[in-house]
Amino acid sequence: MATLEADLRLGISGEVRFDSASKAIYASDASNYRQIPLGIVVPKTTNDLVTAIDICHRHDVPFLTRGAGTSQNGQCVNVAVIADTSKYVNRVIAIDPQERCAVVEPGVVCDTLRDAAQQHGLTFGPDPATHSRCTLGGMIANNSCGAHSIMAGKTVENVEALEIVTYDGARFWVGPTSDEELGNIIAAGGRKGEIYRKLSNLRDKYASYIRREFPQIKRRVSGFNLDQLLPENGFNVARALVGTEGTCAVTLHAKVKLVNSPACRVLLVLGFADIFQAADAVPHFTRFGPIAIEGLDRGIIRGLQVRSLKQEEISLLPVGDAWVVLEFGAASREDAVRQASDARDHFLSGAAGPDVSGLIVAQAGEQEKIWSIRETGASAVALSIDSSKPDPIVGWEDAAVDPLRLGDYLREFQGLVDRFGYETCLYGHFGDGCVHARITFDIRSVEGIAKWREFLRAAAQLVVSYGGSLSGEHGDGQAKAEFLPLMYGPEIMKAMEEFKAIWDPDNRLNPGKVVHAYRVDENLRVGPGYKPVSLTTKLQFISAEGRGLQRETERCIGMGKCRSLSGGTMCPSYRATREEQFSTRGRARLFWEMLQGELITDGWNSPEVKAALDTCLACKGCKSDCPTHTDMASYKAEFLSHYYETNRRPRQAISMGRIGDWAPVASRFPRVANALMRAPVLGALGKQIAGIAKERNLPAFAPVPFRRAARRRMPTAFLRDDSNAKKVILWVDTFNENFSPDVAMAASEVLISLGYQVLLPKKRLCCGRPLYDFGLIDRARHLLEVAVDELAAEIDAGIPVVGLEPGCLSVFKDELLRQLPENERARRLSQQTFLFSDFVAAQNFAWPQLDVTVVMHGHCHQKALFGMQGDKKLLDLLGVRWTLIDAGCCGMAGSFGFNSDHYSLSMQIGEDRLLPAVRQAAADTIILTNGFSCREQIEQGAGRRSMHIAELALQALRALPALSSEATGVTIGVF
Repeated sequence: MATLEADLRLGISGEVRFDSASKAIYASDASNYRQIPLGIVVPKTTNDLVTAIDICHRHDVPFLTRGAGTSQNGQCVNVAVIADTSKYVNRVIAIDPQERCAVVEPGVVCDTLRDAAQQHGLTFGPDPATHSRCTLGGMIANNSCGAHSIMAGKTVENVEALEIVTYDGARFWVGPTSDEELGNIIAAGGRKGEIYRKLSNLRDKYASYIRREFPQIKRRVSGFNLDQLLPENGFNVARALVGTEGTCAVTLHAKVKLVNSPACRVLLVLGFADIFQAADAVPHFTRFGPIAIEGLDRGIIRGLQVRSLKQEEISLLPVGDAWVVLEFGAASREDAVRQASDARDHFLSGAAGPDVSGLIVAQAGEQEKIWSIRETGASAVALSIDSSKPDPIVGWEDAAVDPLRLGDYLREFQGLVDRFGYETCLYGHFGDGCVHARITFDIRSVEGIAKWREFLRAAAQLVVSYGGSLSGEHGDGQAKAEFLPLMYGPEIMKAMEEFKAIWDPDNRLNPGKVVHAYRVDENLRVGPGYKPVSLTTKLQFISAEGRGLQRETERCIGMGKCRSLSGGTMCPSYRATREEQFSTRGRARLFWEMLQGELITDGWNSPEVKAALDTCLACKGCKSDCPTHTDMASYKAEFLSHYYETNRRPRQAISMGRIGDWAPVASRFPRVANALMRAPVLGALGKQIAGIAKERNLPAFAPVPFRRAARRRMPTAFLRDDSNAKKVILWVDTFNENFSPDVAMAASEVLISLGYQVLLPKKRLCCGRPLYDFGLIDRARHLLEVAVDELAAEIDAGIPVVGLEPGCLSVFKDELLRQLPENERARRLSQQTFLFSDFVAAQNFAWPQLDVTVVMHGHCHQKALFGMQGDKKLLDLLGVRWTLIDAGCCGMAGSFGFNSDHYSLSMQIGEDRLLPAVRQAAADTIILTNGFSCREQIEQGAGRRSMHIAELALQALRALPALSSEATGVTIGVF
């Protein structure tokens, strides 16, 4: 291995990793399986990929290319050198709109290709639920499909040609081959000629078996596409290689077909009495020509409701206990609506059965909400909330049958599930008869595995009896391969083994998958050998799904939404680096391995986990964006609290982590503090000592902090008002108190104008938000205990707490409940805490209208824990023209961007979308964001001043006469 690693380092320009952390991260994918790789290569070019294969061939070690690692049947893990093409080998090389095709590298993300094609009114048809992160190379390997396969077919129907390399180094393009071309290739000899000659002989030998035994259904994905070698299919070697799961050759480039992308799309959502009635209606669905037909049963919806998830999205569904989503596409919105209306009228007439409800969804935003249920719902309910029942897991995924027989098949399948005592939820691509199932298999005990194997065999036999395919989307990998002989006779199985041997005679490409396969119960990640670990933690990890950090690490099921390159907040460090190690999934895998102790052996002292967490911005995006709500910010704080018990804390823990302690002292002497920070020599030295990036400008202390300014502006405002005036506690955080008091002043004036007496705690209180970034959990807990005690009377009186800084307010919604889980008053404080915009927008008030244009950026913690609805509503009430920037984290993330070690990454994240969008905004456009750190990043990175929404609201109120604090008769008070 040392020699192999050395040769790889010398041979390729990309990255070579044989360390424990990298092995741990790539040992698992989205399946039930775990195999420790020999090492990882991250090629920079396709030539790198070829060289890496050549070196592995010379060392006679297995090789596996991997895309996003989102497949669910175990194709992406192996005891091999794994090549991750997603970081560098990810270009859309060319798009030909006339020929309607594109040439891409294997690491390109599906949505990246689709976005590029959309500029020409085209799209790549196959779109799995993981389309925001799955790669074309992975889709080709798996023969992926997706919701729109009824419009465009599987990946195999959309591949025109492939450039491939074999394990022994032969590199050439493959595609459809005429008889003349076949003869010429064979006559030319060489490795390519040898392969084509053997493939021709294999075709002739097994043609009759292939024609007789291959299921004639749209979604046959199991096995190799030997049918593509038949004369009637043009001896298409490229399509024969699609779906071989990296076991035969490695894709270097792909020429793929593009199809028309309907300009306008409309959904028709139908509600049925049950999933079987919905499946029976497939012939009715198809007669109206939708471009997608997706079904799901009550299991997912009920699971989401029990967890109080996606309530807004679920409210859009019509009455029913099973639902089918039909998507219609047309050149105009009117035509799409007409198609949907015709279909709705048909179903409501009772033609497809009684009691069918229907709803047309024409708005793009609401369509996205409906699709989000389908794409992430199953993952969101992946952990059982009943400790007596196993988690619903993959393990019998995506079988497919003739869609016209789908209802009967599902009834028998549900009967089989019931007979074995399992529970399941069913969903999938009804138009193609492909159904996904998450089932409560017990694979953690020997007895449970025996029962599981018995079920799998019975389920496979049931599918075969319907003329179906064991896999209709995710391929065979290890999960289905053992049962392929039930689907294919011995001749076809032998043909597939020979096909594999033609390409890879030494069985070194992804061995043990599809043919010559591992048993389904080998290499289990969470099998009978899974080690339960009980740890004492400082934060309390308690949820509906269980307790403890180990249970938390089980949240990550590997679906990799954190690898999405656009939309949502997570994961900013992955988007900037495209490093699996710096994704939420990669970090969660390291935590899991740390607890198991095989690869990551140092526990809380693990340098591997520490290194991965160092680039985590604790943005909390994963807490909301991740379907399973993996909460990496909390795991980071917990880990660091233990790590620094035996390791020295960095100097930034004082300069940034304990800013709540020293900033109030420095603010007493703002001129001196600002002068020292800005002095050329002393300022630079101070930054170096404090660990602050030399490129950063330190925020200036305000000449007068908020409380002092409030006393000067309203000297009588601090008399205790015992009237029955409505009261609100204004939580003024360290930043708005000492650096931007104008924001707090604006908020207080707005609240007073709305008729509230604004209360300020007499004692300076702090939420301790920055402390968590350095593992100072005990200190943070003490501050929260003090706050709860000081606010006790007001909490008991039900007085709301309104805050300005989303990062600080998030502590009351998140960390407070983990720090003081048994404290009833803390729970009530959490419920009584509101972000300024949410609180103000809910008031019954006739707002004046502002004739301004606003570009708004959402703070990460606001998006994760509060949402942006309050800001949107208030902006609408003010009548402004606003746009929400489609960006994730700003990159500053509290003190992260000030840290000298993080400056470059911070700016890279900011430049992803936010800073360019701000620069493009017109000079008279107001830049709006509520986060202090966001405002600093925008000002320092784009040279634009930004505004808090409280300042904008005050700007509107100043247009109204006689609304000063003196006129209202209510005040700011201290308690």
